[in-house]
Amino acid sequence: MQTRSITCVLSVFLSYATLSTAQQKPITGYNSSESAAQLQLETRFDKLLSAAAIGDNIRTLSAYPHHIGSARGKAVAEDIAAKFKSYGFETNIVSYQVLFPTPKTRVLELTGPTPYKAVLKEPALKEDGTSAQEGQLPTYNAWSADGNVNGELVFVNYGLPEDYEWLERQGVDVKGKIVIAKYGHSWRGIKPKVAYEHGAIGCIIYSDPADDGYTQGDVYPKGAYKNEYGVQRGSVMDMVIYPGDPLTPGTGATASAKRLDRTQAPTILKIPVLPISYHDAQPLLKSLEGPVAPAAWRGTLPITYHIGPSVGKVHLELAFDWKLVPAYDVIAKIKGAKYPDQWVIRGNHHDAWVNGASDPISGMAAELDEAKAIGQLVKDGYQPARTLVYCAWDGEEPGLLGSTEWVEDHAQELQQKAVAYINSDGNGRGFLYAGGSHALEPLVADIAQTVTDPQTKVSIYERKKAADVLKAGNAKAKKDLLQQQQLTLSALGSGSDYSSFLQHLGVPSLNIGFGGEDEGGDYHSIFDSWDHYRRFGDPEFAYGVALAQTAGRAALRLADAPVLPFNFSNLQKTIAGYVKELDALVTTMRENTAIENELIRNRQYDLAADPQEKVKAPATKAEVPYLDFSPLQNALVALDTAAHHANVKAAGTGDKAAINQALYQAEQQLLVANGLPRRDWYKHAIYAPGFYTGYGVKTVPGVREAIEQRDWKEAQEQIIIVAGAINKLAAYLEKI
Repeated sequence: MQTRSITCVLSVFLSYATLSTAQQKPITGYNSSESAAQLQLETRFDKLLSAAAIGDNIRTLSAYPHHIGSARGKAVAEDIAAKFKSYGFETNIVSYQVLFPTPKTRVLELTGPTPYKAVLKEPALKEDGTSAQEGQLPTYNAWSADGNVNGELVFVNYGLPEDYEWLERQGVDVKGKIVIAKYGHSWRGIKPKVAYEHGAIGCIIYSDPADDGYTQGDVYPKGAYKNEYGVQRGSVMDMVIYPGDPLTPGTGATASAKRLDRTQAPTILKIPVLPISYHDAQPLLKSLEGPVAPAAWRGTLPITYHIGPSVGKVHLELAFDWKLVPAYDVIAKIKGAKYPDQWVIRGNHHDAWVNGASDPISGMAAELDEAKAIGQLVKDGYQPARTLVYCAWDGEEPGLLGSTEWVEDHAQELQQKAVAYINSDGNGRGFLYAGGSHALEPLVADIAQTVTDPQTKVSIYERKKAADVLKAGNAKAKKDLLQQQQLTLSALGSGSDYSSFLQHLGVPSLNIGFGGEDEGGDYHSIFDSWDHYRRFGDPEFAYGVALAQTAGRAALRLADAPVLPFNFSNLQKTIAGYVKELDALVTTMRENTAIENELIRNRQYDLAADPQEKVKAPATKAEVPYLDFSPLQNALVALDTAAHHANVKAAGTGDKAAINQALYQAEQQLLVANGLPRRDWYKHAIYAPGFYTGYGVKTVPGVREAIEQRDWKEAQEQIIIVAGAINKLAAYLEKI
């Protein structure tokens, strides 16, 4: 007991020592005296934050369903605008006219020996005070096609390209059939997209209890996890082509905007898609015959998982009301005293699929508390050097509608004025997650050392590092992480409102939040409610305060920094790591292809297969050529030198206003004029959502995806294009 007490005391001492040391070092972009003043400001800022106020905002803003286009959705936007105004922000609501489908008809039934009609409804619970409310959107996937189809059912695991490769080897064809896929392992919109590419006429997506139901823990209302009737609503828009209003790509969806005909919009799916509960999924899965699913495909329903096809047929009928609805974006500003035309933008969305206490209101409540604290600082005499722009976006859930339309509508102005965009979304108890532009890594690393984790009282950096170390897959990775002295940012794919800023305009962006100890099955269901969140999300609302501290510091430091805290050496090192990954990927593919082709030619698959199971061997693949990565490697050498020179110049004397503008506009040099292959809206050469991962990022996407698709000609072409973008950035930095 005594040894344990000494250890605890030492741990606390070291934690405070770490924070003290972090505070003594000059903040990136500030000298010693400027750092002291900024830290004093942040101490005052922290004292103005309130867990109780955050909790109260979560409760009131999630009190009723408030999806885009609903009366309550407008009321929530107006409530948020009124709060910003009361804090002293100059506030406006900007509206756009966007397409948003809602269901008129939803039918799912199984015919044959054991007929079944799906419930397609989440029941109200007495333990959840908002679950019986009117105004709830039914369970559906936005951007499904209208359709009335009948067909045999086939189970496709998570519905990814590799799952269809396995089905082909089994001799199972989904052409003319309806597929059923599990939620998880990719963004939901990829599942019907791949199904359509393989000839399926409909797609059903269900949540297996293995992933977020009773296998993971007690189900709601006893525990946090998905009960048998819970359903994940969500968009299946093909956002990897472009996000936002499907009818106005690249243009703000104003009332007078030119619009595509809906049938020509490439991001609207071509087959009907419906999400269901595992209660409704079980009879459908039980009707399947054919091969038993491999172990990795099986969930934990009390059935034997078969591939199919089904004994009977499935009837899926969906029809939607395709309406233009207003999206209400709240834009609130405090004008900068020194650089009013340099904007630091902070955002979180306010719309929800239903009540949305966790997603998005937990993040929105933290942003509001930040704004309240900053407003009070201004009333007490503080003046930010740069303009602070606090935003609450509408229509994020159906496909980043509000933020994308605002960004497209103000593209030229944003590329001139936007210093950075700081995003958050849902928030909960647990660990820091931070992703974004790697030139901002030192900024976030500094901040993470100075914010205290509410539960352990160490810095949020130390707690994140400990979690990362324990999750590492091998001893070397653990050792490397233990020796790491600075936080690293993850790369951003898609799935939240940073996408348009970063990947379309090249505005430096961050995405910040907490989670990992708030797991459950409430996501996009009627049970994403105040009652669920206050029990399982962040019961003390302490991580709401931690988010406000973290994102608020980022906003304040960027607003006031004498020299903006961009370090392109961090970006260079990160890109160099990506290029090494790509080189290694090609080498691994070459070796694997050679050995696999040899195994196939020598009939090893045929000889090892069970003769009673008719499984085809894989087809041979073309051998992998050698790619020339030298243009990228040479460009990175140039960027390394230029980044060092830019750091020296930024730290020296000179016109700080001009230097700062050059720094925050530098990332725009990484934009590719013609965009990525087959999706020109995405223009960033380094970060994009994956064509077959959706939310998941693909770094150096033009090259990486060409390699993954074994398109070697395109891969070599993209190497030249990306090298050109890196050389452009290097030349730009040399001129600072």
